[in-house]
Amino acid sequence: MKTLRFHPVCHIFPLMSAPDFEALKEDIRKHGQLEPILTYKGRIIDGRNRHLACKKLGIQPKYQEWDGRGSLVDFVLSMNLQRRHLTASQRTFVAVGILDYYEKLAKKRQATGRPGVRGGRSHVAKLPHGIAGKARDQVAKKSGISPRYVSDGKRLAKKAPDLYEQLGTGKVTLSQAKRELNKRERQNVPPLPSSKYRILYADPPWQYNDTRIGMSAYSSAEDHYPTMSLEELCSMGERVRDICEDNAVLFLWATSPILEDSFKVLRAWGFSYKSSFVWDKVLHNYGHYNSVRHEFLLIATKGSCTPDSPKLHDSVVSLKRSGVHSEKPERFRELIDELYTKGARLELFARKETPGWTCWGNEATQAGVLVLPDAPLTHSLPSGGR
Repeated sequence: MKTLRFHPVCHIFPLMSAPDFEALKEDIRKHGQLEPILTYKGRIIDGRNRHLACKKLGIQPKYQEWDGRGSLVDFVLSMNLQRRHLTASQRTFVAVGILDYYEKLAKKRQATGRPGVRGGRSHVAKLPHGIAGKARDQVAKKSGISPRYVSDGKRLAKKAPDLYEQLGTGKVTLSQAKRELNKRERQNVPPLPSSKYRILYADPPWQYNDTRIGMSAYSSAEDHYPTMSLEELCSMGERVRDICEDNAVLFLWATSPILEDSFKVLRAWGFSYKSSFVWDKVLHNYGHYNSVRHEFLLIATKGSCTPDSPKLHDSVVSLKRSGVHSEKPERFRELIDELYTKGARLELFARKETPGWTCWGNEATQAGVLVLPDAPLTHSLPSGGR
């Protein structure tokens, strides 16, 4: 029996579930192979399930060479999306597979210096490298899902490959997989740093207790990260006060729905409200009462801690939000550095390490989650917001 290798583009789509595969195998046994398996340059690009079923049955498969017109990925994508009834979660698996395929191809081209063009025609759509911006949006459109689903799927593929694989098989939904990942991220809990800090910057994972509002691209905060209740955030007060200098400043992110709660956290952490910046996101977010396009960065102090610089910055900063859930513009950290030029600085619930800052949060290399003395385990967490 002729044996062919699978082209990498095949792996963009998940294999059939066991029951579906058995049904396909039985159909081929009774009626024969009705559709040819498509190949390109000696490798299978479409029809893995038919190939495997024929192999199990001891039947020589029928092959047909692809004519090479257009984009290989677009061709395979159109063939499978038309043929299969995939859920939004399974389409997320597919979308991440497309991005992964392009990224690997780009690295291969960089290593070999080959453009991947035959006869003046490119056989792969030219999408930007990575998942940001237009590449993510284009892949989402091709896959028939929200761009946010692509970002969520990429996070799953990186942090929980087993959950990501279950998306493809349909064993879990995207929402279920994200919630399971959030539970796992509550493990491995180092304490807060023991040094003293003059400048604190925090984007807490606020718990909204909200529900979906009816749009597929909008989901509750808990779908994206492990949230913390108001009580849990306030209970951090003793430890936060311990690591603050007598004169310190706190920059705290808050959204309109939890604005009242944010003042309770400020006071529990030992700070008094002074002023705020408003982030005009330019793009709107779906809300319960209005179309929300802003967040607050509250400024609060402990003792006396006025800015080191006399320059007054505009209180409203207009910057288009990114497609990454709750991600804040780097410009606000720069504003803090411009206002306060002296003193040790700490970012709570950080997403990444930043030069000149101590970063604490489960998405930063040197950080993790918080365990409070004589208290149950609390979540520690990527930055919050909406």
